[in-house]
Amino acid sequence: MTPPIAPETVCSVCGTVGSGRFCANCGATLETITCAGCGATLSPGASFCHRCGRPAGAAAAAAAARPLAAPALEPTPRGPASPLPWALAAIALLALLALSAGKYFNSSRGSALDAPQNALPQAGLDDRTPLSQGQESGGATPGMRLPDISSMSPQEQADRLFNRVMLLSSQGKTDSVLFFAPMAISVYQMLSPMNSDQRYDLGRIAEVSGALPLARAQADTILHDNPNHLLGLILGARVAALAGNATAQKLFESRFLAAEKSELAKKLPEYDRHQNDITSALTAARKARGTK
Repeated sequence: MTPPIAPETVCSVCGTVGSGRFCANCGATLETITCAGCGATLSPGASFCHRCGRPAGAAAAAAAARPLAAPALEPTPRGPASPLPWALAAIALLALLALSAGKYFNSSRGSALDAPQNALPQAGLDDRTPLSQGQESGGATPGMRLPDISSMSPQEQADRLFNRVMLLSSQGKTDSVLFFAPMAISVYQMLSPMNSDQRYDLGRIAEVSGALPLARAQADTILHDNPNHLLGLILGARVAALAGNATAQKLFESRFLAAEKSELAKKLPEYDRHQNDITSALTAARKARGTK
């Protein structure tokens, strides 16, 4: 019986037609082989797998002879970030700011704190309280000491920080304003929900510290609840002036003048507390319109 004739195959390396397992011209394999890595069928003479790139044949032997390189580290998949580290960081930052503020208070006893009571922008802002008999003043002005802000309620802390920022702003101490403003803003934002008086205070702090979007938001919220609220109109006019929007500023001033009498008749507590601001705004608005 005549043995079957082996099929002829074209060598993929040199192009010679041959049969059997190897090319008679260059010695390359003529058999179909599979990748040891992924099992894909490889073309005769292929040096690398077309699917996974693993060396095949002679290339595989050469790769096995080389020293193995360190495997690449795969990035560890991460789940959703936990808010706890950020919350702890925020608490630590507030504690650090409070500590720094205490040191600043102590170092400034002979400066702003020695100003007379009537030099402060609002009533009840004096940081000084009398010492009891037999207590030492610790080098400060005799009979005066600073309060411990950490022992105050959130509203007391907010009031004290507002007064501090306004006083520093009136003295032109911009660096000090920028130091205290973030702490004051954080304290006010904890007073939720805020009333119009608190929002005005927060807006003024944001205004003098350059955070105009935050100040504008407080004015908008106040006027949303009461379109004629004098403090909301004052804050809106001040923000518009700082933003260079003369048209909006004039509109706020016109609304302020139109609402002034009817609003003051309501005798709201915030109007009494911010009487100086209302008087100043009234004078400026009348001057801009050329009236008395």
